[in-house]
Amino acid sequence: MTRPEFSRPHRLTPERRHLELEATTGERAALAARFGIPAISALTAALDLAPEPGGVIRARGRLRAEVTQECVATLDPVDQVVDAPLDLRLLPPGTPPTDDDPDSPDEIESEGDVVDLGEAVAEQLALALDPFPRRPDASEPAPEPIPEGRPNPFAALARLKGG
Repeated sequence: MTRPEFSRPHRLTPERRHLELEATTGERAALAARFGIPAISALTAALDLAPEPGGVIRARGRLRAEVTQECVATLDPVDQVVDAPLDLRLLPPGTPPTDDDPDSPDEIESEGDVVDLGEAVAEQLALALDPFPRRPDASEPAPEPIPEGRPNPFAALARLKGG
């Protein structure tokens, strides 16, 4: 198994704790390549971990990143700031995810008693990226003119309906 680009293995323990994660230059470059974007110039996450019943650890915090994507209209670079909440449930070994509700916290399975918080943060960043980045100055494409003499597509429907 290959190691994720931004790997921060964390042992699950019942103690409350606060963690600060920051990706290195090389990790950010590797993540940008994985996500197919030009650059990630910053990536940090602050997480508060707290135990819940059943051996689950709840991780809440914030993800902050500075990314460069390509404009969907011009392919020019678009610099964006990602600032997104994080809410994860870290499951103990042998506990499969149970919740399919998209509004509930993401559930992360642990391997042994370890979960890779860096990979979890990377996945959350991928979900937070703008799927259609656009430069504010990108113009809308001009509509294509309708050729003269082209039949109205609704005329054929009218004929079928007897109209």
